[in-house]
Amino acid sequence: MAENCQVKFTDFKSDQSVKWCPGCGDHAILNSVQKAMASLGYKKEEVAVISGIGCSSRFPYYMETFGFHTIHGRGSAIASGVKVANPHLKVWQITGDGDALAIGGNHFIHTIRRNIDLNVILFNNQIYGLTKGQYSPTSKRGFISKTSPFGTVEAPFRPGELCIGARGQFFARCIDKDLKHSVVMLEEAAKHEGTSIVEVLQNCVIYNDKTHNAITDKAHSADRTIKLEHGKPMIFGAESNKGLMLDGLELKVVTIGENGITEDDILVHDAHCDDITLHLKLADMEYPEYPVALGVIRSVKAPVYDQCVAKQLAEVQEQSQIKSFNDLIHSGDVWDVE
Repeated sequence: MAENCQVKFTDFKSDQSVKWCPGCGDHAILNSVQKAMASLGYKKEEVAVISGIGCSSRFPYYMETFGFHTIHGRGSAIASGVKVANPHLKVWQITGDGDALAIGGNHFIHTIRRNIDLNVILFNNQIYGLTKGQYSPTSKRGFISKTSPFGTVEAPFRPGELCIGARGQFFARCIDKDLKHSVVMLEEAAKHEGTSIVEVLQNCVIYNDKTHNAITDKAHSADRTIKLEHGKPMIFGAESNKGLMLDGLELKVVTIGENGITEDDILVHDAHCDDITLHLKLADMEYPEYPVALGVIRSVKAPVYDQCVAKQLAEVQEQSQIKSFNDLIHSGDVWDVE
């Protein structure tokens, strides 16, 4: 962890005043990112933090790294260009449910499909905060806001489902105020080669306060969430006596010790399985029918776009007779300039 490294998490704190609302979940996420980078032993000059527009997109100002505050929804496009142009940089994209899934949706899904080596942190507070409280692509059906005074009639996106449906190879989920778990998720995302999406269930105290409270409240979180770990049974609950099984093609919540069910009957999580079927089911689980899945839901190796581009360029250059500008001007070709 950070205390065992020469790098300290404070090394990643800039001298800028943090201008988020007091109590905003963004503060906790910033702290988690800085701790994760210190734990990973990053050097400040090898990190680039890219954002679009939204409350979360102030992030680059508060990081003592390279940064680029871009335009609405285009963070994925800029981050992709940065990574392909300089594959040695560790590129982190900061985005929100509005920035990534509405105006930026096209860039978001194609970044995932290409599997560019980016670490994307998706702040999901189910609201537009910076523009003062409009419903977002992840707002619940029936949500009342300034732009849906009678309740939205739209079905919301599920970020995990969207990510996996776009051929995503890494998806994890955590809660803003659970710093210890968040740091671990960010570390796992950083270690993954390819596009990693970490959805953070984040609270907006002004426009959508306690939107995730049903599952994040300490009194109930153990029974309403499940922290998945690769290779371990999918067990949860305050007494660790609940688990997940398959009932035909559907997931089923069961109680260990009832109806002859033992721990051996509980599904074991395989985050590295190439087949997406169970990963999709886990990502889509919602309370109250199911516990909400936290942890690394999917982590699968696949060809990485920027690595493939670099390899392809090297192969083309190796085969080309032209190795330098001097080779070009002495190649015998005659160019007519009008």
